[in-house]
Formats: sequence, structure tokens, C-alpha cells
Amino acid sequence: MHRLNLTIDEPLYEKARTISFLQKVSISELVRQSLTEFLAKNSAAQTAQIILETDDEDEIKAIIADNAFSTQSEFAQKFGL
Repeated sequence: MHRLNLTIDEPLYEKARTISFLQKVSISELVRQSLTEFLAKNSAAQTAQIILETDDEDEIKAIIADNAFSTQSEFAQKFGL
């Protein structure tokens, strides 16, 4: 685990604190759950995962510069697979 320090406005904090109390979970757990859901829905998540799995710096730069991805079915159709 990594420690993260962030700043949020007072109304957002109070809502999080209240939900945390009602659900009997920590605010940290609420943030982890919310961030996990956000990343699962975010279109950049696929790019991030590819970058994390890539060891070659030049390949990472190419991925970031290109940022054009094909679906698995598009790839299969393009290459006759």
C-alpha cells in the first residue's frame, strides 16, 4: 500500500465522513473503492495498463504518442485471425 495525501473541499469531506460513518468503513476505503470504480470506467485505463506492463522505454513513448487502440475483434479482422 502507498500513503496518499490529498486535499478536498469541506462539503465533499463532510459527505464522505457521513457515508463512512453510516457504512462503517474508513474514508480511505471509500476513496479506494471510488478510485477503483473510476479507473475501471476510464478510457485511459487500457493505456495505463499497457504502459505498466511494458519494460522498454521507447515502446512506452510510442504507446503514449500513438494512443490509437484497436479492439480485439478489429485486430483479428485486420490480420485475418
